[in-house]
Amino acid sequence: MMLTELAARNTKPAERPRKLFDAGGLFLLLMPTGARWWRFKYRIDGREKLLSLGVYPEVSLKAARAKRDKARELIAAGIDPSVERRVAKAAQGTTFEGVAREWMAMQAGKLAPITLKKCAWMLETHIFPTLGKNPIAKISAASMLAALRTVEAGGTHETAHRTKQRCGQILRYAVATGRAERDVTTDLRGALAPVVARNHPSITEPARIGELLRAIDGYSGQPATETALRLAPLVFVRPGELRMAEWSEFNLDAGEWRIAAARMKMQEAHIVPLARQAVALLRKLHAITGDGKYVFPSLRTTARPLSDNTINAALRRLGYSKEEMTGHGFRSMASTLLNEQGFPPDVIELQLAHSERNKVRAAYNKAQRLTERRKMMQKWADYLDKLRSTKRNTLSKTL
Repeated sequence: MMLTELAARNTKPAERPRKLFDAGGLFLLLMPTGARWWRFKYRIDGREKLLSLGVYPEVSLKAARAKRDKARELIAAGIDPSVERRVAKAAQGTTFEGVAREWMAMQAGKLAPITLKKCAWMLETHIFPTLGKNPIAKISAASMLAALRTVEAGGTHETAHRTKQRCGQILRYAVATGRAERDVTTDLRGALAPVVARNHPSITEPARIGELLRAIDGYSGQPATETALRLAPLVFVRPGELRMAEWSEFNLDAGEWRIAAARMKMQEAHIVPLARQAVALLRKLHAITGDGKYVFPSLRTTARPLSDNTINAALRRLGYSKEEMTGHGFRSMASTLLNEQGFPPDVIELQLAHSERNKVRAAYNKAQRLTERRKMMQKWADYLDKLRSTKRNTLSKTL
């Protein structure tokens, strides 16, 4: 009698291991601890052997049968599936995909989680299907260009360039670990269509900013979304840095938000001085979400933050198209107006967390200019209040 999913799931463990047989050599080994392991018993060259097929329920009965059938096909062809698995595992370390995944695993803690996720998506979507199983030492400039040209053909030139950059990092890692001779992406300089620089859509006219702020005040929705939308113009951090904010990063009594380097695009810790208005918003939200990890938890589960499209979706609900305003546009808004007001460019750039090439100067700036940044952030918040409450015809540009 063949095994059923119900029996696999509900059979109780005994004092000794039990075997729940299916067919064709497949059985489920039920341990006294309750653990359930799939095993495939077969004979090859006159010898009886066992092959592990995974753990139930991660590997379902249907999936285990598929693995068994694949192993039986190898046996019919005179190939030992256990040996084939060892060979494949050894080869994995020399394929482009194998080295790429090894490289990505090493970046955990170095790259921001969202950056690492995007990297995996680019490789899995655009590179692994065509080059993933190829030995990394055999990857040619021509084959790499062909894969990248496919990305270009979809009109995503920026993605093509970013994918090329990641592939170059992986190839250089392969060179360093003795699995490739050179980084062939260096031969592709100028081979891809250039990226046309574009700014994130943003509202920078004071009167229209006031209209936007009044529209935001009228937004009605989930408290986390409402607060994130109201806080975005006050702190003008990157959307991912905002939505993934954790309560442990905040000191509301000191009016300060410290974001760890791992969460920042430039991989450097960042301090966001909080104006009185920002602290008030956060204190109100703390009464609702303060027991959890995330400041802005998802509506579905507190174990995850808001999705990466939440702010943009809220702006669309308010009637602003993607050509008018985006979550990232609050950064351009603040940068434009603060520069117009005559604040020191260095102070503005530090608050925007843009990269400082001179490391000594960067350390000095961060240590010496925090007081100026605190004053600027409070003046900016006060100015936004002024824009919110002033009619178009009487509006002044002075902070």
